[in-house]
Amino acid sequence: MILSKLTTEQRNEASENLDKKSIEEILKIINDEDKQIAYAIEKELKTISKVVEKVYQSLSRGGRLFYIGAGTSGRLGVMDSSECVPTFMVPKDMIQTIMAGGRDAFEHAIEGAEDDEIQGELDLKERDLTNKDVVMGITASGRTPYPIGALKYAKKIGAYAIALTSNENAKISQVANISIEVVVGPEILTGSTRMKAATSHKMVLNMISTTVMVRLGKVYENLMIDVNANNIKLRERAKHIVMEITEASYYEAERVLKAANYKVKIAIVMILSNLSYEEAVEKVNKNKGHIRGVIEG
Repeated sequence: MILSKLTTEQRNEASENLDKKSIEEILKIINDEDKQIAYAIEKELKTISKVVEKVYQSLSRGGRLFYIGAGTSGRLGVMDSSECVPTFMVPKDMIQTIMAGGRDAFEHAIEGAEDDEIQGELDLKERDLTNKDVVMGITASGRTPYPIGALKYAKKIGAYAIALTSNENAKISQVANISIEVVVGPEILTGSTRMKAATSHKMVLNMISTTVMVRLGKVYENLMIDVNANNIKLRERAKHIVMEITEASYYEAERVLKAANYKVKIAIVMILSNLSYEEAVEKVNKNKGHIRGVIEG
């Protein structure tokens, strides 16, 4: 599709004459437009649910999730994948982001990097992509060559290919196994997809990664029982999580967490089951990381 015909390239009637508006009027227009994002995502919940199931199955089998995109799309992937390590204590390579132009492109635009379809394939090959893995190509326009090339290669070797875009019937959707098309309408600034489109994509990535981690047993109720407590703030959070679940005192939670190398999940099982560190680890592993049965028992 011609770029000018895309929804994300259309002019937004609500923001015409934006340069004549007062500061308050501009903010009101932006806020009103942003309110539409959650409703656009709601229309794609069934598709997002299917994606979550596929990602969960992949990670359960030792596969990996790759976000791949250019510019803002790649930066959104980096934001989500990098936060999964401290929040859920997953291995660094479980959820990765590949950006057109490499890591330097996170801070600085690398001109022309997004236009190289072959490079999308080469960058995945460099990560030794396998048919156990899942690849999500992120592009607001849906026509960026770099993630399209990546998805073509992913499908070629049997990896599961997901498209995340902001246009219906997007070009990238045609090469994916499944496509999430969150159509948020024209941007406040014509074509500036760092705004509504990017916000919607960040929300979708958060939804997918968080829900997958819940399914993997890294959450009990709404508590982060696999938080990587490697600084003062997170150690305090870990203590309060242990206290909340076990009803232990602050000092008991602190003592057991130290014995458990600040692994929250293990500390909880140690207290509730009166087990040693080694015994608690064995019990958690037998339950594939899930501890609800231990807690309820």
